Amino acid sequence: MVLNLLLAIIITFLITVIASPIFIKHMRRLQYGQQIRTVGPTQHSIKAGTPTMGGIIFIVSAVVVSLILAGFTPLLYAVLLVTIGCGLIGFLDDLGKIAHARSLGLKARSKLAGVIVLTALLVLLLQSYGFYSTEVVVPFFDFTFDPGFLYPLFIFLVISAASNSVNLTDGVDGLAAGTSVIALTAFMFIAAQAGMIEIVIFCAALAGACSGFLLFNCYPARLFMGDVGSLALGGALAAVAVLTKAELVLIIIGGVYVLEALSVIAQVISFRLTGRRILLMSPLHHHLELKGWPEKKVAISFWGAALLFAVLGVLAYNY
Repeated sequence: MVLNLLLAIIITFLITVIASPIFIKHMRRLQYGQQIRTVGPTQHSIKAGTPTMGGIIFIVSAVVVSLILAGFTPLLYAVLLVTIGCGLIGFLDDLGKIAHARSLGLKARSKLAGVIVLTALLVLLLQSYGFYSTEVVVPFFDFTFDPGFLYPLFIFLVISAASNSVNLTDGVDGLAAGTSVIALTAFMFIAAQAGMIEIVIFCAALAGACSGFLLFNCYPARLFMGDVGSLALGGALAAVAVLTKAELVLIIIGGVYVLEALSVIAQVISFRLTGRRILLMSPLHHHLELKGWPEKKVAISFWGAALLFAVLGVLAYNY
């Protein structure tokens, strides 16, 4: 397993490093560039036109290498179903933004419908192969609860929350990719403890691919992952959490994503109730930028926080 794990990391890293410059040239030729929100930080306006949808590279490399090294197994089918499915939703979202030259793509209800379909397919797949369990483990407590027939709804919430939270975090160069490498590494250890070798290989492959992508995505970014990348990463983390029965541990390991999502929720609630904003801009990383933090400082600080959350999450899983 160790050899395959190392091969997964190295091969996907190299594929991403080699493919990214080619992809950048191709996207520039097609003029598929990032659309920047006019309400965002003014310094982000210079990023308009930067090639996007780079997530295609690390998704494809991770999927192909995982299948080669881990084999065609039901558990791998399950995690790839959600990863590719969320990536496809993001891909359509990105295409919509490019086609209409604006920062808004698919409508929320279309994304919602897509996640509902993915949840249903995942439940059917797990039931078909005998991996379906409705028990949910509460970290740090010797306690489990069983939502029974409501468990599919719980899975839907996990996938939706994870994919959207990672998507919100993808607003500063290298931020989402770097925190995802850390979160995937944490789940790699959890999957190993659960004896799910194919999931270990998948996490290693995706972490290696994201590491290679970081070489082109760190400030100043030459390539953005797009929604195809951020939604796929969130979906991958959600799927791995469901399969390893670490759904609530994901809240800890993905602590950065949780804080980003909560900052948006708090901003909206505050403005609607009081007419005042508690942050200069949400999500949290934009607030810090407007406070004068350089993008590099924001990204590195969040990586550090992600590492602490990851260690805490692994400890919680083993408690």
